[in-house]
Amino acid sequence: MFVARKFFISGLVHGVGFRYFALRSAAKHQVTGLVRNLADGRVEVIANGPESSIEAFRQDLSAGPSYSRVEKVEEIVIELDREYKAFRIDD
Repeated sequence: MFVARKFFISGLVHGVGFRYFALRSAAKHQVTGLVRNLADGRVEVIANGPESSIEAFRQDLSAGPSYSRVEKVEEIVIELDREYKAFRIDD
């Protein structure tokens, strides 16, 4: 079953390659959507894909890249949006 989630990642997640980490992880798990930095210091991720892939992707986001320090991952269930054909970094 395909599902969609929005994640807000807090901690040391700007300036450490988090968006590129998310891009590689999304490709690994065949997840579509986007990632972007927010002005408040968090990273926002929108993810569409099979439920098992989204869960594995979430685990990667919770770990983050080596120079990050993820303190919190907030997960929100959203409507599946088929417009995402790939995963991209949104500036």
